[in-house]
Amino acid sequence: MRPTNLRVRAFLAGLALAMGFAASQAAAAGPHLHISQGDLSGELVAPGAVARYRGIPFAAPPVGDGRWRPPAAPTAWSGVRDATRFGPACMQPKSVPGAFYADDPTEISEDCLYLNVWTPASAAKAPVMVWIHGGALLNGTASSERYDGARLAARGVVVVTINYRMGVFGYFAHPELIAESPRGAAGNYGVQDQIAALRWVRDNIAAFGGDPGNVTIFGESAGALSVSHLMVSPAARGLFHRAIGESPYLPSIPELKRARFGQPPAEAQGAAFAVGAGAAALPALRALPADELMAASQRLAFATQATVDGWILPTQVFEAFEAGAEAPVPLIMGFNSGEFRAFVTIPGVVPPVPASPKAYEAEVRRRYGDLADAYLRAYPAATPHESVLAAARDGLFGWAAERMARQHSQRAPSYLYYFDHSYPGAEQRALVSFHSAEIPFVFGEVGPGARAPRNWPTPPARAKDLQLSNVMMDYWVSFARTGFPASAKAPAWRALSDGSSYMAFRNGGAAPRVQLRPGSFALHERVVMDRRAQDRGWYMDVGLAAPERPLQTREVAESPDLP
Repeated sequence: MRPTNLRVRAFLAGLALAMGFAASQAAAAGPHLHISQGDLSGELVAPGAVARYRGIPFAAPPVGDGRWRPPAAPTAWSGVRDATRFGPACMQPKSVPGAFYADDPTEISEDCLYLNVWTPASAAKAPVMVWIHGGALLNGTASSERYDGARLAARGVVVVTINYRMGVFGYFAHPELIAESPRGAAGNYGVQDQIAALRWVRDNIAAFGGDPGNVTIFGESAGALSVSHLMVSPAARGLFHRAIGESPYLPSIPELKRARFGQPPAEAQGAAFAVGAGAAALPALRALPADELMAASQRLAFATQATVDGWILPTQVFEAFEAGAEAPVPLIMGFNSGEFRAFVTIPGVVPPVPASPKAYEAEVRRRYGDLADAYLRAYPAATPHESVLAAARDGLFGWAAERMARQHSQRAPSYLYYFDHSYPGAEQRALVSFHSAEIPFVFGEVGPGARAPRNWPTPPARAKDLQLSNVMMDYWVSFARTGFPASAKAPAWRALSDGSSYMAFRNGGAAPRVQLRPGSFALHERVVMDRRAQDRGWYMDVGLAAPERPLQTREVAESPDLP
């Protein structure tokens, strides 16, 4: 080697050492703290008012023999752990190119049980908000930029975002899993991960300045569904003290060992999947590489759902709310006016729109029989496209949010909202208040520097958008602090039990209202209860995707609450 090259290599090596030293010094200059597993080094953000700690393991990696087992305690480490980078996201399929909700993580792995913390630099016994991401229990990650907790933390709360196992890795039941479980249960590993994260918060959040006795869980879509799971799970009782569900849904789900609501037992579904994957026995299933298992789940269209297992979920969520068996904590539930607008390009999600008002009315009468007149009053034939979208919205998200909030209001303060705000970028694409459109406003990702999935219209820096974000953050933070949503910049938010009150978020502000969508939810309740009485299930088959009403149910007396 020539001397010149030696000098160049020596220079580069010295530069690398210097850069490494500078990086370690920077890490050393960041905030430090000690938790049960060891010491952490984080970083200051926003600017300097908030400390951020990323990629903290809250459970042992669920790999190898740990696949499809309850999360185990995390191991300790020696020295100082660098907490300035996110951990991998949990296993999930790649999004379809151009998909509206495409937000693929940079790294996925079975070793994914990590969480992230944002905390005010001077926090002491601050309220804690634990975010559970959405994604149909199939996609998503706590590291998404749209869930950056800095702006909420700057308002005096500690924000935690968590990963959890999804898809076949998180919601798989099998006879051999039941046999090896001391509780005779299987499935719900994703729910158990969420509970493990809450236990970690209980045991460690005081080191970050948080109050383990004042924890709010909040999530959107599948995250809101997860909130409902935690509300009814005895294993989660006492680990949180308030709950917020943004666009929840309330499907009938499989039961572990018996067929119900038109679905075979979860163990039978799992056994059939295992045969299709070419690894019928549990050891072979656990030996499959993660990417092969993921590919099999896509090929076989594995249905990702929670399971009534008699332990984590003792009963159906809707039955638990009916019986008053959910956690008696203050609750916010709500949904968006344009829930289904971003779904129109996804095959099979939005029901086909009939070609004319006459064809629409004929389809309604064919499917709804004695309820057709009430249906047409709520979703008129004059506007078929808008009516199809509105009925699907109310039948899936609206019915679930209003039902759980109303039933829960008999046991604890319960609040309902309707997000109906829009902005030019969304309006130009006929999206209006699309599913998850409220998330940027809740996290303050509005205006300059705002981050959103690459195919989203980003909320602009108009005064009304910034104002609405400030108001919603006020309400959410106040609720986390006291159990009552309040804002000095907006009207009082009355509980749902106070004359069917709800809060409408629109046009840059908040407006208290009463009687949200009068009669619509009673109509969908009637349809669901008929299907329940016949042991038939429900989920996405709402509105004009609903099956025809059997003749034997049509003699039920008309409800005065119907529109």
